This record gives sequence, C-alpha cells and structure tokens, in this order.
Amino acid sequence: MIYVYLVFLLILNACWLTGVLFALPGNWLMVITTVLFGWWRWEDGIFGVAVLVVVALLALVGEAVEFFAGAGSAKKAGAGWAGALAAIGGMICGALFGTFLIPVPVLGTLLGACVGAGLATWGVERLVGKTHDKSVKSGLGAGVGVVVGTTTKFLIGCLIWLIIAVAAFWP
Repeated sequence: MIYVYLVFLLILNACWLTGVLFALPGNWLMVITTVLFGWWRWEDGIFGVAVLVVVALLALVGEAVEFFAGAGSAKKAGAGWAGALAAIGGMICGALFGTFLIPVPVLGTLLGACVGAGLATWGVERLVGKTHDKSVKSGLGAGVGVVVGTTTKFLIGCLIWLIIAVAAFWP
C-alpha cells in the first residue's frame, strides 16, 4: 500500500510543480507535502532528514532567484534602486492581473508578470528623470529577468520533484 501512497505523493507534487508557472509557491507546496508525508510514514524510513533539508534549501534558492531576477536584470540594464524595486512590485501585480485578464493558462500569468515588471520599472525610471530610451532598456531588462527567474525556479522545482521521486523509491 505504501507504493500507492508514494505514487499519489508524486502526482500531487507534479501538480504543485505546475503551480510555479502560475506564480504560486509550488516548490514550497512540494516540500511541505513531502515533509508531512515523511512525518506521517516516518516508521517506513522513506524520506530522511537530509533529503528533506536539501529540498527545503532548493526551494529557498528557487524563491530567491525568482524574486530577485527581475530586479537584478533591471539593475544590470541600467535601472536605479527605485526601478529595481518597482520590478518586484510590478511582477507581483502583473502576475495577478495577467492570470485573470489573459485567460490562457500559464501564458497569462507569465506574460502579466513580465509586462508588469517592465512597465513598473519603465515608469519609475521615467519619474526619476531618465531618458525614454534608458527607461525602456531598464524595463525590458526587468521583463527578461522575470522570464529567467520563473524558468529557473521551475527547473529547480523539477530537481526537487526528481530528488523526492528518487528518494521515494530508492532502497
């Protein structure tokens, strides 16, 4: 019966993983679900403390990369600190609006986050007196950074899922 539970855990974790593409904390949901499963079936010794710590640390890295990628790319493209911070706020607001305004799964959220980060950075850069061309460059940097951050977080989530899958069935 334990194998049925493990297969269900992996299917559930795959669903959580797709949530990353919708700007949801899918990596953390995988970690939490696996920790709860490990605690529930601790006597079976399926998930050791080392595995649980590694997947939690990976989830933390994924969040940090996603959170700071837009701001870092905006900064690298010439934005000031205000523009970089605007990229973070714009990413969050854009992801929310994109999810509801663009009814295409995954694409709406990701496109909204990119456009939100880019527009927020562009707007703030214009407000602080930078030229239109420099502001556009900073906004594009923020938008590209959001794509890179989300993609990286998703790939880290794939690694988390794989570690959990191997640990579940490795003797």
